[in-house]
Amino acid sequence: MTRGFPAGFRWGTATAAYQIEGSTTADGRGPSIWDTFTARSGLATGDPACDHYRRYREDVRLLSELGVPYYRFSVAWSRVMPDGRTVEPRGLAFYDRLVDTLLDHGITPMVTLYHWDLPEALQAEGGWPNRALADLFADYALTVHKVLGDRVRQWTTINEPFCAAFIGYGNGDHAPGIRDEGAALVAGHNLLLAHGKATRALRSAGGEQEVSIVLNFAPVLTDVDDAAHREAARKFDFLHNRFFLDPLLGRGYPPELLADLAHLGTLEPAIADGDLEILAQPLDVLGVNYYAPARAVPLDDPETDSNCPLPGLRGMDVQPPRGELTSLGWEQRPECFTELLLWLHEHCDGLPLVIAENGAAFEDEVVEGRVHDEKRVRYFAEHLAAVHAAIERGADVRGYMAWSLLDNFEWAMGYTQRFGLVHVDFETQERVLKDSALFYADVVARNGL
Repeated sequence: MTRGFPAGFRWGTATAAYQIEGSTTADGRGPSIWDTFTARSGLATGDPACDHYRRYREDVRLLSELGVPYYRFSVAWSRVMPDGRTVEPRGLAFYDRLVDTLLDHGITPMVTLYHWDLPEALQAEGGWPNRALADLFADYALTVHKVLGDRVRQWTTINEPFCAAFIGYGNGDHAPGIRDEGAALVAGHNLLLAHGKATRALRSAGGEQEVSIVLNFAPVLTDVDDAAHREAARKFDFLHNRFFLDPLLGRGYPPELLADLAHLGTLEPAIADGDLEILAQPLDVLGVNYYAPARAVPLDDPETDSNCPLPGLRGMDVQPPRGELTSLGWEQRPECFTELLLWLHEHCDGLPLVIAENGAAFEDEVVEGRVHDEKRVRYFAEHLAAVHAAIERGADVRGYMAWSLLDNFEWAMGYTQRFGLVHVDFETQERVLKDSALFYADVVARNGL
């Protein structure tokens, strides 16, 4: 059976600056929180990563070989403004060249302004718990737009504010490595405020801008359908999925969520008059990242803190994933993807959706210059079928960006996890198309499965 996607469906791949660029001190780039965090923690660093800063032309040629018409990439704030304020022309010139090279190959650029790599100079001023960063981010967005806006139409403000706030400032597993649940909630609000102000700035610049934000979602599963399990699932869902989504839709923070977090005493005082109006700027598209569901379970003592990586939750916990897992230990449930997209279509009143990231880490088998990754091929086939099923049932999904173009620096996991369609030998920087890349190229060429 052939599963055809709608005419004009956007097929692409996605990357993030710190995960691929390397050259972390080249051409005036300043340190980001990830440079500081990895150095302090003794982890692998994002240099040289995939050496994309010097090899971007080669990587664009790979995109062209695959016939992929869209490429979603992020701009490094610390490369464009090393101190978060002062423009470094050489950093902007890199993205100017990259956009021109993409267009020369018939590839449409999709720019993400923030993918977690805050300039360290701004972290020294308090980082995202400091609401002054929202205005600085809007200035940065306008600076990038002035250089690229004549050719770039599709803009994403922030990728996964959940991770930037809750993992960076809550449990400290990501940069800047701070463990402060109350500060994490304030950081989450200020990231949304930054999105709203940047969206206003982009739209004030004129032109036909399509503005989005990208959120990561985890549908919640339970083993038992009773009041206690439903309440555990609600708590997880409201904080993981609706903390960021509902305010963007103009609905504010759900009252139940505010009650869940009241004992920390930080979120509501951080919401100034007019904030909710600013961050609820109309979206043209919602970017959706999906990797895996979560499993919620109630705790016997409702006052017991959860050990899941969400700040402030009490009385619930998460269970280990089960069934077939990726090499990162993430549960594979493509049917949850379908249900998520249908729920988003309904909850967001038909707002157009684009899959901004979806993919899986698996070990590759390299044999005589070929890279075999059967599990990843199957993952993409099943999850694309899940997207198609959602479209067939009415969800307005406009595109799909495979994560990721290249094997890269996988944040706190270093170089141990491979998500790429393209195998990267990190010793030689040689690129080889995997079987999954050839599969995906065929899907794009057919506009279907």
